[in-house]
Amino acid sequence: MNNILQESVHSEEIKQIWALFKETDQELRKTAREADRRFQKLEKAIGDIAGKWGRFVEGMIVPGMVDLFEKRGIDIERLSQRVKVRKNGDEMEIDIMGVNGDYVVAVEVKSTLSTDDVKEFLEKLKKFRYFFPEYENRNVIGAVAGIVIDGGADKFAYRQGLFVIAQKGENVKFLNDKKFRPKEF
Repeated sequence: MNNILQESVHSEEIKQIWALFKETDQELRKTAREADRRFQKLEKAIGDIAGKWGRFVEGMIVPGMVDLFEKRGIDIERLSQRVKVRKNGDEMEIDIMGVNGDYVVAVEVKSTLSTDDVKEFLEKLKKFRYFFPEYENRNVIGAVAGIVIDGGADKFAYRQGLFVIAQKGENVKFLNDKKFRPKEF
């Protein structure tokens, strides 16, 4: 009879352990759902901050841009920010675009400009005329701008024919020397 009693006790203990496993599993699932919800909320907040920071950085570049290009003989008549175009399911966004009768200046703005950013922008410029056929008779030139410029990104951009714009106090300046001639895309 002792063995039967022991089996009954073991059986009851096993049921209790399984009940604890189920309860723990439910709690873990609930915690995971809550963590997912919080993570999504955090991702959204980070995205919002990044978007606001991007607009802030662009806002630092825009005021001095017309004067900068005017000193290089390019009078900008119209200046637009965040110009987006969709075509055949593809999309392109230009951070800042300056236009006159002869030129379109496309500017990529980064808080920290890297060589990879410059390479990506060069690829974007190769597709510019596809996305903006209305400027087919204009000289398309590019510029990159950064508050912080990672090692060598400015020199790389210069060698690729891009204007390089950097912050100087409350203003912006070209890092390109007077001999620089922009590449047309």
